[in-house]
Amino acid sequence: MAQDMPVQPIRHELLLGSWRMTSWMTRDVSTGERQPALGQEPHGIVIYTPERVIFFILRNNRNRPQRLPPSDEEKIALFDSMFAYSGSYTVESDRVVHHVDMSWNEAWSGTEQVRFCKVDEHTLTYTSPPTQNPFDGREIIHEVTYVREK
Repeated sequence: MAQDMPVQPIRHELLLGSWRMTSWMTRDVSTGERQPALGQEPHGIVIYTPERVIFFILRNNRNRPQRLPPSDEEKIALFDSMFAYSGSYTVESDRVVHHVDMSWNEAWSGTEQVRFCKVDEHTLTYTSPPTQNPFDGREIIHEVTYVREK
């Protein structure tokens, strides 16, 4: 989008449907360093229905446990290589707010996750406000891009 064009307000109906992640980067607030949040080719999807949102991401090099139940080390690796939550959402002119009612990390349940958005018929981009990285504690900004599933 050109810098001189005004940002169009988000329209609820444009969010509805299934979106496949193409990129998820984090930007360190103190250093500006950008890096992939879950590896070079993260797998993820966000689905907006009239009532709910679900967000689920896996990284490519996620390893299958050797046995069931997984070992303690495998459980830690599985936890650290995914990100998932579900809940309702509200749409404002420049953002969507996810009201989390269940999460892979119980610390997120009951929270509101703000995502500043740009959306058109084919592409959805999120930028988070500065937040603590749930994996390493650094203050970061998430930058995520999705394409509409066909």
